[in-house]
Amino acid sequence: MAHSIRPFARCLAGIQRPFAALAVGMMAIALPVAAQDAPTVPPATLAQATPGNALIAPTYILGPGDQIGITVYDYEELTLEKAVLSDGTILMPLLNSVQVAGLTPDQLTQLLERELNRYLVDPDVSVSLLALRPLEVTVAGEVQRPGPLRLRGLLDANQNNATEVTPTLSTALVQAGGVTRYGDIRNIVLRRYSPNGASEPIVIDLWEAISTGSNAPDMVLQDGDSIFIPRVTDDSIDPRLVARSSLAPEVVRVRVVGQVVNPGEVLVTPNSSVSSAVAIAGGPTADANLRRVAFVRMNEQGEVERYDVDLRNLIDDFQVQEGDVVIVPQNRGLNLLDLAIRILAPVNGIFNVIDTINGLGNNNNN
Repeated sequence: MAHSIRPFARCLAGIQRPFAALAVGMMAIALPVAAQDAPTVPPATLAQATPGNALIAPTYILGPGDQIGITVYDYEELTLEKAVLSDGTILMPLLNSVQVAGLTPDQLTQLLERELNRYLVDPDVSVSLLALRPLEVTVAGEVQRPGPLRLRGLLDANQNNATEVTPTLSTALVQAGGVTRYGDIRNIVLRRYSPNGASEPIVIDLWEAISTGSNAPDMVLQDGDSIFIPRVTDDSIDPRLVARSSLAPEVVRVRVVGQVVNPGEVLVTPNSSVSSAVAIAGGPTADANLRRVAFVRMNEQGEVERYDVDLRNLIDDFQVQEGDVVIVPQNRGLNLLDLAIRILAPVNGIFNVIDTINGLGNNNNN
């Protein structure tokens, strides 16, 4: 059948386009095409995503949900936009069902040119990505909420949809709650999914961008990627600077108790000071003793650390972190060390402090 159609297609080269389009349309027959003998996907080489210019890795693997544009030059009736169906196929004139899942755009281009060559004279095909399918990636290690994430796919910039977010490495870290103060962002490990199971880990350094202001290698993620943030083992990374970066959590939880207007848990930005936490809790009451505000936290070894902070000027150099406790005593004073130990006792938990504070307050009033 193919040998009888191809000579006819060669004759169409001199026919006016309306008649050629009609003839090609009449030749559309149901011939399933399998993605056979596709070349092996080479090792991943990642592209960078810079503001306003998010690039796709050349080894991006097509799958259900991707939207692609196919152009067959000089044949407008074969130029179309298609979404990859749930079974990994698309429907095309002449070829009917084409299996595209598991191929890169370049591999699909080669496949279409090879199959259309049975009907057309030296077809010139181009395949472009219009929108990426939602991505399933995994983030582990030093982030606030490790686990699987579902990210929106990247849309074509021509769609001007400002609500879409490019699925980059930094986007995944932020959606995982942000990097903890102990995250080693010099050695972030990205493993890319590959159909043949061969995936070399890629080490990414985001600390250089934060510390020097250089462009960050913010990779566009693909479906199946896994990200691991190791724990820092030295003091070469400044946690205060990381806390001020876009990689940090948006807020951390701090408990402010004692003589403040609204005692309880408050949400503060991770680069906030003790005085900022007190201010967010409504500020000190008239009976507050700001000379010796207690700042208490549990260190990595599970030990209670206590600092006395003078907030009479409502200024300090401490940087709060998740789980810290700030105690503002009355002017008559409290045994802050005993109070801190009771608050941070493993039995009660770091945030189970309200009853303790109320009890001590009642005793002082008697």
